[in-house]
Amino acid sequence: MTADGIDEGALRGWIGRSVRECDTLTAAPFALLSATLDRPADLPAAGTALPPLWHWLYFLPRHRQAELGPDGHARLGGFLPPVPLPRRMWAGSQLVFHRALRVGEHVTRTSSVEDVSVKRGRSGTLVFIKVRHDIAGEADGAPALTEHHDIVYRAASVVGVGVAATEPVRAPAVARWRRTIAPDAVLLLRYSALTFNGHRIHYDRQYATEVEAYPGLVVHGPLLATLLLDLVRREHADAQVTAFTFRALRPVFDLRPFDVCGAADVDARGARLWIADADGWLAMDAHATFA
Repeated sequence: MTADGIDEGALRGWIGRSVRECDTLTAAPFALLSATLDRPADLPAAGTALPPLWHWLYFLPRHRQAELGPDGHARLGGFLPPVPLPRRMWAGSQLVFHRALRVGEHVTRTSSVEDVSVKRGRSGTLVFIKVRHDIAGEADGAPALTEHHDIVYRAASVVGVGVAATEPVRAPAVARWRRTIAPDAVLLLRYSALTFNGHRIHYDRQYATEVEAYPGLVVHGPLLATLLLDLVRREHADAQVTAFTFRALRPVFDLRPFDVCGAADVDARGARLWIADADGWLAMDAHATFA
C-alpha cells in the first residue's frame, strides 16, 4: 500500500472480471430521449433503428438505495474495483457499430474489465479503468456493438480542470456545423433520469458546489457525446456511423451555453466533432467514421 492508499496490484486483480446482462430495447426510452433532445417524441415502431449511442438508455444499473455511496454512485468492490478516490468521471469511449440495434430487440451485453492502471503526477493520483462492452442479439448472438469505456478516478482536491488535468486547448475556430446548447438543471435531471444515473454532480447543486467544489452542475459526458452524434443526424442525415471515439478534456457546467461543433473530413468518410465551452476551450474531442 502506498502513501495515497492505492494498492495497484490489488486493483489489477479485477482485470478479467465479467458480467452478462439481458435487456429489451423498448420504445419509451427512445421517445423520451427524443423529447429531451427537442426531437419529435412519438413512440417508435418495432424495428426502428436506434441512433448511435442510444444504447446507453438500456442495461441501466439496478443498485438498491442502500448500495449507493454518498456521491450517488454504487459503492465499488463488485464488478468494478474498490478505488479509494472520490471523483469518478467518464473519460471517453471507443465504439464500433457492427449493425443497427432496433426497437423491440432482445439483446445481451457482456462487460469485462480489460485494464486497470495508476498514474501519479503533478495533478495527483489518477486511476484509469478500461471496460469492454459487447452487445449482441439474444436470439442469434450476432454482434451489434463493441464499446470500450474509459473511467478515471481522482482525488477530491483537484477542482475544475479537465479529466486528464492537461493544459487547456483552444477549440477549432471554424466549424461547418454548429449548434449552441444552453444547459439547465432540467435538461441534466431528465438525462440523469433516463439513464438512471444517481451521480449527484449532475442535479444536486449544493452537493456539486459545496462537496466537490465545482462552480455549477456538471453536464454528463455521455450527454455531450450524444449531442455530437445528434449534430451529425441533423446536418448529415444520410450518414451511417460505423465507429465513434471521444475524449473528455474539460468539464462543462450548466452556467453558460456551449457549442456542439463538427466538420466533415476531406474525403467525406467521417467527421471531426467537438464541444467548445463558453470560453472557447475544447471540452470534448471526437471523431465519427461513416460507411
